[in-house]
Amino acid sequence: MTIMRWCLAAAALVPLVVVGAETPAVRPPATSSAPVPAGTFPPCVSAAVGALSLEERAGQLLMVGVPANAPRGLGGLVARYHLGGAFLSGRSVRPAADLRGDLAALRRRVEPPLLVAVDQEGGSVQTLKGPDFPLIPSARRLGAGPKAVLRDTVRDNAGRLARIGVSVNLAPVADTVPAGLGEGNPPIGAFHREYGSDPVRVAEDVRTVVPASQGAGVLTILKHFPGLGRVRANTDTSTRAVDRTATVGDAYLEPFVAGIDAGSAGVMISSASYPRLDPEAIAAFSRPIVTGLLRDRLGYTGLIMSDDLGAADAVESVPTGDRAVRFVDAGGDLVLTIRPQNVGPMIAALLAAARGSPVFADRVTDAAAHVLHAKYRAGLLSCA
Repeated sequence: MTIMRWCLAAAALVPLVVVGAETPAVRPPATSSAPVPAGTFPPCVSAAVGALSLEERAGQLLMVGVPANAPRGLGGLVARYHLGGAFLSGRSVRPAADLRGDLAALRRRVEPPLLVAVDQEGGSVQTLKGPDFPLIPSARRLGAGPKAVLRDTVRDNAGRLARIGVSVNLAPVADTVPAGLGEGNPPIGAFHREYGSDPVRVAEDVRTVVPASQGAGVLTILKHFPGLGRVRANTDTSTRAVDRTATVGDAYLEPFVAGIDAGSAGVMISSASYPRLDPEAIAAFSRPIVTGLLRDRLGYTGLIMSDDLGAADAVESVPTGDRAVRFVDAGGDLVLTIRPQNVGPMIAALLAAARGSPVFADRVTDAAAHVLHAKYRAGLLSCA
């Protein structure tokens, strides 16, 4: 999610009107990606998934935007749909103690507790500010400096987030922006969100960031796979974000591989098009990219989440519920929508597809297991 979308996010969140029954314009998928092999998850994760109803499993696949200034206000929605996560949307300068209380109240509305996510990259993308959350330099600035400063900055930021109950930071940006493009890249380069223009150097920084954050108690999400650094349009505000260079052997995949090797709990899929990887679908809806490239070729076994599928112009032409089904069918696990009013249609569509296809029902179960495994890694699900 990029800068222009922040203003839209705040408007989308108030007032809240929960819609429950938009007829999903979807058809049950005929095929889907194979479930993760047995034994991948700890026994308590498998047991927790097995104890959930289909409705609860579908709910785990949704992360909804909640106002950073008043997150507990959407507790009813979270409880009604058994949601898996909440994303702090907008901006806040509230004290840490106040946010801690609100997030604790929100987490208590559902069991297992919510993953609470935030965009706390630094630079232009920093949700939480104020005395308790000092300004963080941009990734470009940190990437140009010593690795020790990068590590210590990330560790300090993660510690502050963990202490208020945030379990996931939607970072680091693993996109590489070519030196010749720079600020001509609207989603990343224009805001200095990249660590650099050399994928080898970016990979080194990502390899530093992941353990620094996760060691301090906040899971990382590598974004935006397979890379947004070469596009000339923003998926939040355009349908014309295309990378015509990316292939399965692309050097710009190296930072993602580095983050995977470092143990990142999650990877976020972009909503741009990559015709040499899949000429038919954007990355978020592409089985060749999500399953074929990320899962199978790169061997990634962690959580796969979407970029915003609620307000982004890149998916506007796709019916709301169908967006969730297409992402999950492609191999994704956790759907992000900054619009609370999208939750009802998305859940309805996932349930309709699962009830119409045993294969897709298995995919829902597998995706829910990935979400619960992330909660296990975040300390929200105990195996004791």
